[in-house]
Amino acid sequence: MTQYEVVGIGNAVVDVISHADDTFLNDNGIEKGIMQLIERDRAESLYATMQDRLQTPGGSVANTIAGIGALGLSTAFIGRVRDDDLGQFYAKAMTDIGIDFVNAPVTGGENPTSRCMIFVTPDGERSLNTYLGISTGLTSDDVPQAVASRAKLMFLEGYLFDHDAGKTAFREAARAATAGGGMAGIAISDPFCVERHRDDFLALIENDLGYVIGNEAEIRALWETDDTEVALARTAEICPLVVCTRSGDGVTLMRGEERVDVPVEKVVPVDATGAGDQFAAGFLTAWPRIVTSRHAARWATSARPRSSATLARARKPR
Repeated sequence: MTQYEVVGIGNAVVDVISHADDTFLNDNGIEKGIMQLIERDRAESLYATMQDRLQTPGGSVANTIAGIGALGLSTAFIGRVRDDDLGQFYAKAMTDIGIDFVNAPVTGGENPTSRCMIFVTPDGERSLNTYLGISTGLTSDDVPQAVASRAKLMFLEGYLFDHDAGKTAFREAARAATAGGGMAGIAISDPFCVERHRDDFLALIENDLGYVIGNEAEIRALWETDDTEVALARTAEICPLVVCTRSGDGVTLMRGEERVDVPVEKVVPVDATGAGDQFAAGFLTAWPRIVTSRHAARWATSARPRSSATLARARKPR
């Protein structure tokens, strides 16, 4: 059985990317700059409006796993797709870029493969409309213990924490990775998800995880505070490593009482799609191999644009 450097568990979502202007967004009722969850009918309607569609396998943790694979590490991804056109595209695309896509497309059932329609305006802002489909139905049955136990690092996606079955799958996967000598961690993903499941998030972080990655809003949401410094300190009390991305203000790492602040070069983004996911890819690639967390974070912030460019494997649907 393969020993994986990193195994990810997350939503398997086909990203469908198109350029649009503000008039198009207004005409189609798309709220600029945010992610909106939509129903199946709305997803099919928006998909039909997209010009020059580019499709790529996505999902937050899946993006990170693809980035890690592009940087040369052995990876696997656990997620659910339907045995439909988009699901077959997703499974093949992940395999084609060297990722072990663990789960075969699901036959039967009602929900199709998840997809996220991403409209990018000339100012680089992204407006996301996501239909979650089959991916949110992940359970322990979808997580082979033989794979989880052979992960040096396990990376979990907070979005899947919205369902009790997903919570159970995460706990079991994290414990299997730890029992096999690895370490599990989580991308918090969204402050609203934290607000819905705060106690369970904190219990998982404290009892089963070795690291947590989130932005300032997500870290603050864990403790219902507007003070980032308080939230960082409290998270560091229950988790061995806390990584907080702070946009143009850089990255803060907390390990016990040790604190590292890593600055970044501010740039005007052309397209910020997946930027945080690729930071995580750079960090999780470098961290086990570089002596200090500071150097790993510096490497990750500089590697992020390059790995994003490397991952520009979007394809026009046939």
